[in-house]
Amino acid sequence: MRTSENFNQGREKAQGKINDEDTQKILDKCNEIINWLDKNQTAEKEEFEHQQKELEKVCNPIIPKLYQSSGGMPGGVTGGLPRGGAPPSGGASSEPTVEEVD
Repeated sequence: MRTSENFNQGREKAQGKINDEDTQKILDKCNEIINWLDKNQTAEKEEFEHQQKELEKVCNPIIPKLYQSSGGMPGGVTGGLPRGGAPPSGGASSEPTVEEVD
């Protein structure tokens, strides 16, 4: 169940961190997707995934602005991951690893 209270809390936190135009783009796309979901509850998985990707196309360029203005990514991550979330490749890592034990 969607609640406008949760939405409004998130909107208040984001206010001032991204411009009105970007905020409106996200709101418009979210409303479009919500309307689609309401009308297509029996859609196939691929159709839902397509809608998710369409929403991500709008949100992904904007969301980093929230983190930049707040000093980092959620959970204390301050960057270092390339696009896609994969760790940097090449060379030895100073990070601990988990080894499989038979």
